Amino acid sequence: MTSLDHNILDESGKKLIRMWTKGVPFEEQALQQLRNVASMPFIYKHVAVMPDVHWGMGATVGSVIATKGAIIPAAVGVDIGCGMMAVRTTLTASDMPDNLFAIRSAIEEAVPHGRSDNGGVNDIGAHRDPLMPPDQLVKRLKQITDSHQKLGRAASRAWNHCGTLGTGNHFIELCLDEEQRVWVMLHSGSRGIGNAIGQHFINAAKEDMKRWFISLPDQDLAYIPDGSRLFADYRFALEWAQEFAMENGDRVTVIYRLFADDPTVDIETILDSAGAAGQREQIGAPGDAADGA
Repeated sequence: MTSLDHNILDESGKKLIRMWTKGVPFEEQALQQLRNVASMPFIYKHVAVMPDVHWGMGATVGSVIATKGAIIPAAVGVDIGCGMMAVRTTLTASDMPDNLFAIRSAIEEAVPHGRSDNGGVNDIGAHRDPLMPPDQLVKRLKQITDSHQKLGRAASRAWNHCGTLGTGNHFIELCLDEEQRVWVMLHSGSRGIGNAIGQHFINAAKEDMKRWFISLPDQDLAYIPDGSRLFADYRFALEWAQEFAMENGDRVTVIYRLFADDPTVDIETILDSAGAAGQREQIGAPGDAADGA
């Protein structure tokens, strides 16, 4: 079925799959994952598919999955709070040198990146003497680890990773807009602690599926029912990781001060867009809520 701006896949026993992918081919494996997700009984109304859709862990990357009564941790993912942040500085192209090698070197020195020592004490991607975050972040992380002690090791390194870039497709980029203004763009997330939180609750959901003898089209679609203690713990940890990702991004983007000798250089605009997130939104009557991945 086709609408004006997107394709609609309507199969018996499944919720609608609305795909904004006209003219955009994607893997057959990704399409099967979309079908698997659409067959889950707690999907709210439909699955929305974006043009960048591709195969992921259980659920595709590049889709919006609203659920009612349960949440799928693997659909939220392990890079919790990952997204793009851009800040416009008061600098212009004329303020920048012709050769940016020195600036790149300064960025690489100021912002730890990469990973070594299995994320341990000698990790090249961590700060040696980190600045502690706001007290409320510290206290809430302790609440999480008190209930889920397996997260203790990752939590002990969380603050060393705050204000770092990470690995994979994370990056820092200098950009110019149409007015020749200098922007700093960042793609990063909640670092090792966010990954550990994601993996921990994915595994916990899988254990519950086995305990309850629940058969799934893909084991990575293991879910946590709303109203359970695990659901409340996951929501709490998820929201914490998203805030940590914001704190991490805020610290990284202060590197714009490296770009000029003038200490008065400042930012004028901040744009932020989180990617891997689970959000609770009210739908319909008060108290009727859905979780989106």
